Amino acid sequence: MEPFRPFSSKVVPLLADNVDTDQIIPARFLKVTSKQGLGKQLFADWRYDASGAPKADFILNKPEAAGANVLVAGDNFGCGSSREHAPWALYDYGFRAVVSTTIADIFRNNALKNGLLPIVVDAAVHAKLMAAPGAQVTVSLEDQTLTLPDGSKVKFSVDPFSRYCLLNGMDEMDFLLSQDAAISAFEAGR
Repeated sequence: MEPFRPFSSKVVPLLADNVDTDQIIPARFLKVTSKQGLGKQLFADWRYDASGAPKADFILNKPEAAGANVLVAGDNFGCGSSREHAPWALYDYGFRAVVSTTIADIFRNNALKNGLLPIVVDAAVHAKLMAAPGAQVTVSLEDQTLTLPDGSKVKFSVDPFSRYCLLNGMDEMDFLLSQDAAISAFEAGR
C-alpha cells in the first residue's frame, strides 16, 4: 500500500442512498483473492447492460467521471454484508476517498485497512458536493481536512491507528512486522 498523501481531485456524485456492498461489487465477482482487476466490476449491475456494454446514463461511464479519485456517495454507503472486495474494487478503479453523511461501520473498517479513506461530512457539505459534479476538492489525511471548491475546509475524523497506517502506507500486518525488534526484545526478556 502506498503512503496516503494530500491530493486534489474532482468529485463524482453517486446519487443513491443505502448502497450496499453487493451493489458496489456483486457477489459473482467474489471468487478472486487478488485486488487487481476488480475496478472493472465496480457497480457492475449499474454500469453495464445484459450484454456487457456500458450504460451511457451511469455516472462512472460519463466522460466527466474519468480520473476522479473522490466518490461522493449517498447516505449509509457500504451497508450490507462484510466484503473486503468492495473497498478493493473502489480502490482498483481509482478512488482514494469516499465522502458521505454516513458510512457503514464494517465497510469503513475494511476501507481503512485497504487504503481507501472514508470521510463523513454533515448534510450541508454533502449537498454542496452532490450538486457539483466535477468540482475540485483537496483531501489531506495529515490535517484531516477536506477542502471544498470554495476554499473552505471541513474537518473529518479518523482513528489514530488507521491514520498512522494510512500515512505510512502499511496495513495491520505491515505494522506488526515493523514492531519485530520490540517483540523480539520482549520475548527475550521472558
